[in-house]
Amino acid sequence: MRRLPAIVVVALVLAAPAHAGAPPVDARAYLVESSTGEVLASHDAHTRAPIASITKLMTVLVALEHSQLSDVVTVQRDAAAVGESTIHLTAGERITVHDLVEAALVQSANDAADALADYVGHGDASTFVALMNAKAHALGLDETHFARPDGLDAADHFSSARDVTLLARIAMHNAVIRSVVRERTATISGDRHLHTWNDLLDVFPGLIGVKTGHTAGAGWCEVAAARGRGVTMYVTILGSPSRSQRNADLSALLRWGLSRYRVRRVIATGRTYALVQVGYGRARLPVVAAGVVRRAVRADRPLVARIVATASVSLPVHAGHRLGVVRVYEGRRLLGVRPLVAARTVTRPNAAGRLAFYARRTLHHLWGLIS
Repeated sequence: MRRLPAIVVVALVLAAPAHAGAPPVDARAYLVESSTGEVLASHDAHTRAPIASITKLMTVLVALEHSQLSDVVTVQRDAAAVGESTIHLTAGERITVHDLVEAALVQSANDAADALADYVGHGDASTFVALMNAKAHALGLDETHFARPDGLDAADHFSSARDVTLLARIAMHNAVIRSVVRERTATISGDRHLHTWNDLLDVFPGLIGVKTGHTAGAGWCEVAAARGRGVTMYVTILGSPSRSQRNADLSALLRWGLSRYRVRRVIATGRTYALVQVGYGRARLPVVAAGVVRRAVRADRPLVARIVATASVSLPVHAGHRLGVVRVYEGRRLLGVRPLVAARTVTRPNAAGRLAFYARRTLHHLWGLIS
């Protein structure tokens, strides 16, 4: 089938309505980021700050890389003696890695975190901390340094809202962590009943984790993730003045972040993307997409469709025959690609029909010359 040179059409697909900015936040630092990797709002997101028990995300991530859930840990004296949030482990007690992971992530137990560090570090917590820092470096957490596995206040123990968010996103790719951080309660060995410190798990629709933290030096902290409108929204708050303020600000930022997105048909099969000349005086042939593309897109940004389609085609052409391609972008991000095809079959006129067309065209030209 002979085709003439293609044409390129750039069309605005979706206009961008105006939206209000992020709600005010009372905290040392915060960051709002979608699962697309786009930062929607932030304040001092690269500033070093203590992160309290959010540290335990890295503790568990490293522990899971160097142990099995079924491994049995003998609790050391130092782990049993650590204070603040604990599950009251006793020196010499035997408990599985699985139960320690649940205790560290659900109830934010410091003794569970330290017991994991002792086990993986072969009795030397500093060896485990070195593994944490090596992992941070490998993950690109350039604003992070760990000094303890439990997150209690210590010199040279810090991170940033940016790094915490990245750590949470990476940790949520681990099936064990992803499952545990959404638990409100759990029961482990010793008939211990765990209860989460993550208040939003009870009240915010779509919340799937991830980790809270609080110390005198860090204030009230949390990195939270909620799923909705086709995306997962991550919000990190560091250094909030109170638990209630942290929860209120997290809810407001999550709600605002999710409201920026809509799931839309960015490429639709019922839409005409181009019209192709078929000759013989017939109406131009509509070109449509061969399939639908649905994506979560920013509600406050325009989408642009870049269309490359054949300018004209010789007959016959059959419905579904490929005649071009459409690509839809949100800024520089490619959202989807689909072939463009003929919407219907157009047959070639028979000899009598072709003769009649050429006769009419000749008469038309002659009349133009005369007039």
